[in-house]
Amino acid sequence: MEQLQSQPTQPSFARWWRQVMFVPFLHSKWITPDARKRLTAKVTEAEIGHRGEVFLVIENHLPISNAYHQSCYERAVELFSLCRVWDTEENTGVLVYVNVCEHDLEIIADRGISEHVSPTVWQAMCDKAIAGIKGKQVEASLAELLDEIGQLLRQYYYLEHDPAGNELSDTVMFIK
Repeated sequence: MEQLQSQPTQPSFARWWRQVMFVPFLHSKWITPDARKRLTAKVTEAEIGHRGEVFLVIENHLPISNAYHQSCYERAVELFSLCRVWDTEENTGVLVYVNVCEHDLEIIADRGISEHVSPTVWQAMCDKAIAGIKGKQVEASLAELLDEIGQLLRQYYYLEHDPAGNELSDTVMFIK
């Protein structure tokens, strides 16, 4: 698994307080059932033509019980494990984690793809998507990011027909 962050997370009362005070209704209006369907279709599309797996998780806020000690990056790593994104046959899983409250996006790539893609490429993709999200183009930015990840996976793991099938669900995971 590729690690973009090298320093341990510092405890943060401010981060914890943001999670406690977060009102999903005010900030998550864009996460409609139709938006989730469109993003799920984008995940499916991003997985065509290669052996990689893309998994999108959108979470309103960090779990309150963990927010003081846990960053979005650490939460993404936790979900990478819990959702078994690491458990693909060729270690080519990529988790995209969006935290609505923190306005953060993390990409966690398994070791198979990280051998080919430098952390700076993943960070540039994150930065571009975050800029779009801050510009209120959340769904469009995520759709574009999924397209870019699909292109990147096709570059290193091209396969016209994937006989192994889909190892992970394409359905967007939304954690309220």
